[in-house]
Amino acid sequence: MPHPHDTPDFTPPSADPEQPAQVRRILRLFRPYRGRLAVVGLLVAASSLVSVASPFLLREVLDTAIPQGRTGLLSLLALGMLAVAVLSGVFGVLQTLISTTVGQRVMHDLRTGVYAQLQRMPLAFFTRTRTGEVQSRIANDIGGMQATVTSTATSIVSNATSVIATVVAMLALDWRLTVVSLLLLPLFVWISRKVGRERKKITSQRQKQMAAMAAQVTESLSVSGILLGRTMGRSDSLTRDFSAESEQLVGLEVRSNMAGRWRMATIGVVMAAMPAVIYWAAGLAMAGGGAAISLGTVVAFVSLQQGLFRPTVSLLSTGVQVQTSLALFQRIFEYLDLPVEIDEPEVPVRLEKVAGDVRLKDVSFRYDEAHDTLTGVDLTVPAGTSLAVVGPTGSGKTTLSYLVPRLYDVTSGSVSIDGVDVRDLDFDSLARAVGVVSQETYLFHASVADNLRFAKPDATDAELETAARAAQIHDHIASLPDGYDTLVGERGYRFSGGEKQRLAIARTILRDPPVLILDEATSALDTRTEHAVQQAMDALSAGRTTITIAHRLSTIRDADQIAVLDHGRVAELGTHDELLAADGRYAALVRRDARTEETADVAA
Repeated sequence: MPHPHDTPDFTPPSADPEQPAQVRRILRLFRPYRGRLAVVGLLVAASSLVSVASPFLLREVLDTAIPQGRTGLLSLLALGMLAVAVLSGVFGVLQTLISTTVGQRVMHDLRTGVYAQLQRMPLAFFTRTRTGEVQSRIANDIGGMQATVTSTATSIVSNATSVIATVVAMLALDWRLTVVSLLLLPLFVWISRKVGRERKKITSQRQKQMAAMAAQVTESLSVSGILLGRTMGRSDSLTRDFSAESEQLVGLEVRSNMAGRWRMATIGVVMAAMPAVIYWAAGLAMAGGGAAISLGTVVAFVSLQQGLFRPTVSLLSTGVQVQTSLALFQRIFEYLDLPVEIDEPEVPVRLEKVAGDVRLKDVSFRYDEAHDTLTGVDLTVPAGTSLAVVGPTGSGKTTLSYLVPRLYDVTSGSVSIDGVDVRDLDFDSLARAVGVVSQETYLFHASVADNLRFAKPDATDAELETAARAAQIHDHIASLPDGYDTLVGERGYRFSGGEKQRLAIARTILRDPPVLILDEATSALDTRTEHAVQQAMDALSAGRTTITIAHRLSTIRDADQIAVLDHGRVAELGTHDELLAADGRYAALVRRDARTEETADVAA
């Protein structure tokens, strides 16, 4: 019967940014900051209302103060116009500060959310996804949304308030001139929406191209990539490939910036020409014997109309920007919506003290629907005992080692520690219970001490030294000029393969887990060092449950149990002597190893 935590294979979700739900989801990002946004709204409203006062003050200057020679009124009106400018500036600075802070917090939430979501993804996701693609989503996509999340909300509120206040003021001055000014507005809105859809499509293509370039840079400019490129004589070829990718990005950037540029420029020209239309319309009205329009009213109206131009164009541009940003939000939401295949249960079990009994019961596992990698595996490893897993390449040894620390979930059956299914354990308990030293050692670009303390952040210098001695690496570290403060370099390239492996072993020793998974842990060591480390591992394994995945059978002769995997099934199980006596697959592997070692000795 499948476990309740069993999950289907990963399939990326689809997202439709055109749906209203997508827009509501974007708005929900700002919900935690609605108090600050309310303050911004008040500042914007105040700024907009203050700014539309200037044309009315100007009308009084032209129609009353100057013609009537009232210098006192003129001075008050001039001071009023100066006060409007000062207040508008202060309100603008304050709203920019608050809105930018809110926008940056939203970007922080998005970055952290995506990173946390990716931390919960199974290994299968990362084996299918290029590292550069992941980095591009976090850096380029979220970075590309900066203008939208930091200023768009404020811009919309500010410009909408300005437009409404200005239109009301224009109507108060003269409704006929207002109708003339607003005749072309629906056309402008239609043009801006069309431009926005065009730019959104191009933006999606541009971000994919940027992700492809980021992936190429990450792979080809890493230490491994540089070594491979130079030793294969492909440096020039890689440069040409990068140049071709960059050339495609140039075209997309130009298209993105030029999309609708002529149409938006036409809007600008028309809006800039509107004062001439206003003067013409006012002149016709007065020439036709209609109601007289004062010179102050015309000048004030033109001032308002010009003030209407900036927020209107800004609103149209913001609409284009929002539509463009939807493509970026879609890519981010795709990652946030990835199904979490390995998650804690609603009520997790916490193991305070781990004995280390490990049981694999009728375990089957598949990476895809094609075939099972493991089938019907039944293994019991009592606390404090050792199990060695051997078999030919592709038999499922490493996959089996992934199931105990729950790097993957079984397709069927169960894996338990001390009788508790690992899928029912909380992550902290499981991480404390199981330590893994894999055949591919990963070290951060940090000091030796920092790499070791990744397993135990509060470890003392004495504890670091004890772990390093157990892994037979302390003497080498001590011989370095900076000792434990030595930088290991990217991926540990300042150390040899054997040294990196011993550092990884020391890191696991420092964590002191009750259950050890050693996946080819000594594969990079020479015979002499392997023997020394094996002695240290044997001492460490005393009293602990140890599962060793090994090709070198000489390292596992003393294991309490040896399981031979063949095509994902347990073909044989027993001690070294028992399996030799059975003269089956294990005995054949031992003979093969003996011949390989003899050949190596002759070659030496």
